[in-house]
Amino acid sequence: MSLNIVVMAAGKGTRMKSSLPKVLHKLAGRSLLQHVLGNTAALDADARIVITGHGAEQVETAVAGPGIRFVRQEPQLGTGHAIQQTIPALTAGGSTLILSGDTPLITTATTRALVDACDGRQLVLLTIEYADPSGYGRILRDGDSVRAIVEHKDASDEQRCIRECYTGIMAAPTEALKRWVGQLSNDNAQGEYYLTDIVAMAVAEGVPVVAVRTADETEVLGVNSPSQLAQLERRHQLAQAELLMTAGVRLADPARFDLRGALTCGRDVEIDVNCVFEGDVTLGDGVRVGAHCVIRNATIGANARIHEFTHIDGEAAGASVGEGALVGPFARLRPGAQLGAEVHIGNFVEVKNSTLAKGAKANHLAYLGDATVGERVNYGAGSITANYDGANKHRTTIGADVHVGSNCVLVAPITIGDGATVGGGSTITKNVEPGQLAVARGRQIVISGWSRPTKKK
Repeated sequence: MSLNIVVMAAGKGTRMKSSLPKVLHKLAGRSLLQHVLGNTAALDADARIVITGHGAEQVETAVAGPGIRFVRQEPQLGTGHAIQQTIPALTAGGSTLILSGDTPLITTATTRALVDACDGRQLVLLTIEYADPSGYGRILRDGDSVRAIVEHKDASDEQRCIRECYTGIMAAPTEALKRWVGQLSNDNAQGEYYLTDIVAMAVAEGVPVVAVRTADETEVLGVNSPSQLAQLERRHQLAQAELLMTAGVRLADPARFDLRGALTCGRDVEIDVNCVFEGDVTLGDGVRVGAHCVIRNATIGANARIHEFTHIDGEAAGASVGEGALVGPFARLRPGAQLGAEVHIGNFVEVKNSTLAKGAKANHLAYLGDATVGERVNYGAGSITANYDGANKHRTTIGADVHVGSNCVLVAPITIGDGATVGGGSTITKNVEPGQLAVARGRQIVISGWSRPTKKK
């Protein structure tokens, strides 16, 4: 049986007070609309249609992908009018699932339940019971069948006592949906076409109207303001934290944890407060992450320690930290940083597009860019690889057991052979053979009897 998935994403979102279309505001690192599309990706849909309007080009560029089709709603004249625009794009027969682009946390399980209940023959509404249903449309029933949705402002005192409310999400038989939305009228104070009017049409035709209830308020909460977005972010982050802790991860404070991507953890992982994980991150067994770290697109090996205030950003190339390595505090790993086992990267050390073999150390105030560093290298404080000549990047190769003194400049392309030593304060521009000592600095001069200048009175 065919399935259409329609996502309404045409609204302006005036209360967001932003030039960015509402559905592109981010929750946990992804736009609201990306969440909706991602959470329904597992459904075997014949057509995926996104209705755009305000900021249409921006929205379409942001979420374009295989199998996604866009339909414009201009002007925006209500939810029923939005669905009217999709009629030519709907695959015939089967069911159509209708979602909102600003309700990002709807789950795959719930959407599948709606589609299964619809089965191309019933109109299915997603509902929820609220302790305080003020402002929501109430579900009027005859036993298990729904006979109407009444808006709060139109409800009687008795109807306002009903706690079951409509969430704005439904699944409908496609052919009936086409017929119903074609009959909608905008004869109301707002001059808009309301999709909820099809409930009365279905009842009049004898088409069954049923409800699927969700008990999870979070998955049906929409976003209309920055405050609501922030509240939903906290709900979502706490839910992610709970899943991690259930799997054995020890979070110092789940209220101060942010996951904006996918985090895979081994056993006995510990994460301190105010850490942010983005993209795809893997933490091996026994990894400890100190407070205030940001880790993006990286793999951290077993028993590694990421000290406080460390920033790891692998971007597309990724970054990796080997088993038992120590990184930070205040260290920065950039794309292409690959640290071997037991490597030490200390405070204010930056590593970019470089490989450090087992046991190499750069403990203080150093830069390693476009470098290959051998085992057990000791890289001194204040030393850098000068990898950029103003036009091109060049590589530095440092062999095993090399000692680089403090405040050195290694001007690439250059090779420092195994076991060589670079004296502190040297600027090295030529290769150094294995075992050699290289010193390149001005001779020290000491002047006796010299006096500092003094200010004139």
